[in-house]
Amino acid sequence: MTDQDHSNLHPDDPETTGHEWDGIREFNNPLPRWWLWCLYATILWGVAYTIAYPAWPMISGATPGLLGYSTRAEVAGEIDRYDALNADLRAELAQVDLTSVTQEGTPDLYNFAIQSGGATFATWCSQCHGRGAAGVQASGYPSLLDDDWLWGGTVEDIHLTIAHGIRNEEDPDARWSEMTAFEGILSDEEIDEVVHYVLSVSEQEADADLAMAGEAVFLDNCAACHGDTGAGDRILGAPNLTDRIWLYGGSPEAIEETVRHARFGVMPPWSGRLSEAETRATAIYVHSRGGGE
Repeated sequence: MTDQDHSNLHPDDPETTGHEWDGIREFNNPLPRWWLWCLYATILWGVAYTIAYPAWPMISGATPGLLGYSTRAEVAGEIDRYDALNADLRAELAQVDLTSVTQEGTPDLYNFAIQSGGATFATWCSQCHGRGAAGVQASGYPSLLDDDWLWGGTVEDIHLTIAHGIRNEEDPDARWSEMTAFEGILSDEEIDEVVHYVLSVSEQEADADLAMAGEAVFLDNCAACHGDTGAGDRILGAPNLTDRIWLYGGSPEAIEETVRHARFGVMPPWSGRLSEAETRATAIYVHSRGGGE
């Protein structure tokens, strides 16, 4: 209750709070008893909660609470429950022929592989290849959605790549290829010529005279891996240069950088980090994204 005129105060009115705002004074009425009891109850409930459940932060953790409740343990229990439910599917996936896992032939196993592989991909692979598996353009992280595969795009090829990785020193079975850095081997003029030849075979704008001269340079120095036509060789991991899909960029500057200094992207092996079922599920998931052969 408020009162704007001091002269209107009645002798029986309660005392005011002693504060005044623009001539307005507020009565110092007591709070309702029910409200106070609710306040006291919530205080007591809060104290009891901090005693019963984890609450107070400590140096290396929090007070555990008398009930020993843990959200982490609850989540772990749910994970264990679903692991038990899917144990048969996981065991089957770890041993089955990958080419036999199809939507039509083994729908339950296929759907499990897609869901499991998608979750594994989002956790471990999306940091490089992107959440949608589209890669990062001109960065060395390839798109997995197209049909351009350095080492082959069958589900078995993809599984082998995931399991052992590429050009790493951890796994003796890693995919391995290494391009020669031609800085110091070819002259600047020859590098310029072969760059324009590569531009021409990928049907990009190029200097015709330089490209003509660059063909001989290419055949002498590059065709052993990329083939006489530049179509690449999956056995060697040599990319196709005749399309317009470029792992590190297809501009004249990017191609020159590649010719001069080479590229050496590394992918870690996942066979020691993921279970066989998880590796196979990820291969099936990647194969299903549209670029698998």
